[in-house]
Amino acid sequence: MSYPPPVYLGEGGEVTARFRAVDTPPDLPRPGGAAHYLATGATTAGRFGLYRWDMGAEPGGAQPHFHRTISESFFVLSGAIQLYDGSAWRESGPGDFAYVPEGGVHGFRNESGAPASLLILFAPGAPREAYFEGLVEMAEGRGAPSHEELVAFLEEHDNIYI
Repeated sequence: MSYPPPVYLGEGGEVTARFRAVDTPPDLPRPGGAAHYLATGATTAGRFGLYRWDMGAEPGGAQPHFHRTISESFFVLSGAIQLYDGSAWRESGPGDFAYVPEGGVHGFRNESGAPASLLILFAPGAPREAYFEGLVEMAEGRGAPSHEELVAFLEEHDNIYI
C-alpha cells in the first residue's frame, strides 16, 4: 500500500482548515437526541462524511442493514451502545470502534436507558444529510410514507435492510 497521488500541488500550504467548537448547536435536533454534521461529503470533496449522533435515553437506533456504495465506521464517545457486526449485537462503550466495509451487515442501538453518543464515519462522503433529515421528518410524523415509498427512500439513500 502506498500513498495516493498528490492532490495539493502548491508549495507553501494554505489556510483552509475548518474548526467546529464543541458547543456548536446541532445541525439536526431530533426526538430524543441530535445529529451534528461535523464534516459532510460536500465539505470534504466527497472523501468522507463524519457525524456525531447523540441518542437520548429512550430506545432507538438502526436495525441491521448494509450499504452498497459506502463503508461506515462507529466510534463510541459516551454511554452504552449495542453495535451489530453482522452476526451478533455487541455491547460497546466509550472508545469501542467498528469498521464496516461496503456490503457488511451492521446496526446500532441504544437500549441502556441512558443517553449515548457516537461518531459515524462514511467513506466516501455520500450526502447522508438528506437521509437523516428524512428520518427525523418521519419520526416527528411530518411524513407518513407508504411501505413502497419507505423502501424507495431507503434504497435512494443506500440503506438496504435485511
